[in-house]
Amino acid sequence: MKSTDTIRWGIVGTGMMALEHVANIKLTENAVITAIADPVPACLDRAAAAIGGEVARFEDAAGLAASGLCDAVVIASPNFTHRAVLTPLMDAGLHILCEKPLCTTMDDARAVADAARSYGPIFWTAMEYRFMPPVSEFVQLVHAGKVGDLKTLSIREHRFPFLVKVGDWNRFVANTGGTMVEKCCHFFDLMRLVIGSEPVRVHCSGAMDVNHKDERYDGRTPDIIDNSYTTVDFANGARAMLDLNMFADGAQQQEEIIAVGDKARLDVLIPAGDLIHSPRVGFMNPKQAVRWHVETPAEALAAGQHHGSTFFQHQHFAKAVRGAGPVMVSADDGLRAVAMGMAAEISAREHRVVTMAELGL
Repeated sequence: MKSTDTIRWGIVGTGMMALEHVANIKLTENAVITAIADPVPACLDRAAAAIGGEVARFEDAAGLAASGLCDAVVIASPNFTHRAVLTPLMDAGLHILCEKPLCTTMDDARAVADAARSYGPIFWTAMEYRFMPPVSEFVQLVHAGKVGDLKTLSIREHRFPFLVKVGDWNRFVANTGGTMVEKCCHFFDLMRLVIGSEPVRVHCSGAMDVNHKDERYDGRTPDIIDNSYTTVDFANGARAMLDLNMFADGAQQQEEIIAVGDKARLDVLIPAGDLIHSPRVGFMNPKQAVRWHVETPAEALAAGQHHGSTFFQHQHFAKAVRGAGPVMVSADDGLRAVAMGMAAEISAREHRVVTMAELGL
């Protein structure tokens, strides 16, 4: 595909995240949305209105895949549907951008990753946090040695509770893989990316302490973690920690990521978009911290809830489709993020350290 060719997009699953993809595809040069698929007519109506103009509508991924109307497809359907909807789309040879988490079970995630290894078209796991401009610069600086030899990585997300989804599917571990898979696979992916090594052991202490406790769905009570601390030991000796709290709506910064090496500390703050570099100075010596702002284009910020990252992810994906850039987040990356989340879920539930070897990685 040439750089001037128009990429014809399909979208499977037309809920909230799909609308963010719609907004960002509309900002992408030489891209058009030609088809959408969802079993819920109201969701199709909302997506069609956001797209504007003519768009083909299908009840399922198989119909969209067979239509011949698309070159690439976003999978934004509920987590537990991913493996099933991927089958007809991959059979049709479409380029795929699959939202996180890749799947909700290790068996499904491993099967998809295995299939993707021999897949000719592009297969990309959507991990928006990698593409936030401040976070991208943070990662580049760590890899360039700005903190020296990286020893610890700390990620804090203090945010609002899970939003309401169609059918309330995101209230139950059986549908999501659990909070540590559904939400935190982003951060486990970042850990691997920043540290440049594979996890060995995971320990998570977490519970559902505040959110959703008074909710009932067909007599069932939600069972998803709303706060946790997770520590991860990596093969190269580095350690990482995730501090998650989903009843901290009033926090000024939703994400804070801190890398510390033997030479310095580097922070990135979202949504402030600031980075802070703090070299070691010795006890009682004057601090030499430098703070600066990484600008994110206003148009990209306005097109979603992930600090402009969805826009930049789409630009990189389009380059890969056109043969002008690499796949930056593979299905194997998606599998490994699911595995880390699954290890954290098991650890929190069974109150023990979980080795990645137990999950076959």
